[in-house]
Formats: sequence, structure tokens, C-alpha cells
Amino acid sequence: MISKSLEEYLKTMYILKKQNGDIRVTDIANKMNCSKPSVNKAINNLKDNNLINYESYGTIELTIDGENLAKKILEAYDIGYVFLKDVLGLEESSAHSEAEKLKSVLEDHTINNLAKYVHKVLDFNNLDCNYDINKEKCRCCARNSLKGKV
Repeated sequence: MISKSLEEYLKTMYILKKQNGDIRVTDIANKMNCSKPSVNKAINNLKDNNLINYESYGTIELTIDGENLAKKILEAYDIGYVFLKDVLGLEESSAHSEAEKLKSVLEDHTINNLAKYVHKVLDFNNLDCNYDINKEKCRCCARNSLKGKV
């Protein structure tokens, strides 16, 4: 298990990979508004946890485990955000900051139940995908359906 701070670095790396294709220390520092030494410390910790591959001054590569964990972190945020914004009616900025807090404290089973509730309230019952945050197929199914409806 990694710290919430390292989760944020991993999430940022995943997003940068999707946006740019390459992940570099400078890009992470700019995106997270932090120093390069802070990024390097996080990189070393993530490397020690086998979540990334990195050689000094090269690009950073997420391992399969790293990519899966980053997706899980993003999905937990997405579910919390949709619940807060579209079910409870919070304003976008409040929903964003509160979803960040929620994802860091909720267990997987709670997120799964929250996702099922969101599906029911927003009439996504026809998905019948047996949502589970740990299953890639279900996450993609749920995320694609949420994008189309929300």
C-alpha cells in the first residue's frame, strides 16, 4: 500500500501518459506544482513498489500494476464526483474537492456500493455489469456509460 501523496503522483503520471505519451520529471513537477527533487523522491518510492520503471534522465514507464492502480484511483474519484455533483447536487468545484477527499478514505467495497447506487439513481440499471472497482471491464463499462449520460 502506498501513501495518498504517492497515489497523487501515480495518478498524475497516468494522466500525463494519456495526454502526452511520455512521462518526464519536469512535466510531473509542472502539473503538480512541486519541485523536481520532490518528484524524484516520489519516483524512487514508486519504483521501489514496482509501480514504475525509470532510469535517471529517461522517461518514466508505468508497470502493469502501476497503471492498474492509477486507473483505480481515478475511478474512485469519478464515482465520488458523479455522486456528489449529479446525485447530491453540489456545485462543480465543491464536488471536485470533496471527491478528492472521499477517494482517499473509502474502501473498495464502499466505492463499489456507491457506484451501484449512482447507477440506480441515474437509471443505469440496464448496465447489469456487476460493477467492481477491481475489474477493468466493469470500470470501462461504467465510465463509458457515465460519460454518455452525465
